Amino acid sequence: MPLFISDSTMPRFYCTPPLPLGGTFELPPEAAHHAARVLRLREGSRVEMFDGIGNECHGVIAETGGKRVVVGEIAAVGANRESPLPVVLAQALSSSEKMDWVIQKATELGVAEIQPLDTERSVARLSAERAAKRLEHWRQVAISACEQCGRNRLPEVHAPLDIMAWLQQVRATPDRKFMLLPEGATSLHAQAKPPGRAVLLVGAEGGFTVAESDSALLCGFTPIRLGARVLRTETAAVAGLAALQTLWGDF
Repeated sequence: MPLFISDSTMPRFYCTPPLPLGGTFELPPEAAHHAARVLRLREGSRVEMFDGIGNECHGVIAETGGKRVVVGEIAAVGANRESPLPVVLAQALSSSEKMDWVIQKATELGVAEIQPLDTERSVARLSAERAAKRLEHWRQVAISACEQCGRNRLPEVHAPLDIMAWLQQVRATPDRKFMLLPEGATSLHAQAKPPGRAVLLVGAEGGFTVAESDSALLCGFTPIRLGARVLRTETAAVAGLAALQTLWGDF
């Protein structure tokens, strides 16, 4: 498969599909504001646009005025920057700053899906209204990370679920399921390559309760350790994803 490298000097903007195959295209309001008011791009500036479902095109700003930014000379680009290993990160809810950081880094590391989980020891507790607002915020974090790292496909960020309910949902799936535990009896490099998706379950700041870890074991999760040190929840998520990519992905 050919390797496509994004031009890091060319600003990238997320645009809801469909992207144009040619002609001209008006950037959506948020992208137009960022292009004209934040980056101060002018006519003649080259830009990248992507739609979050795998498509990318390049173009040249043809017109700016008011709140409008029009892109012309549009050409589609066949760039695939997705990992060959689809990974679902099931991350226990943590403080807002840590959760944002995990979602940003998980997106950069190529994760396919992110499932926030409400666990017994989760610091964050979200009402239905707050959960909806946080979900929209997390999706914007993922969009910004894709703009930065060159991915053209947005990871799917799911609404938070109670860990016990989620475990029952994934119990019968054929995915290879890994749970990070400091007392885990094995490591990732001792495991066979997943034939399909891999699921990585990461606990909260205080780890899993006995009931949660026992339930995960009953649902087919393999307890994995990441070295002899106890990692913070955000460190564990990033380290686990990087290890998966190193073993079976595109690192």
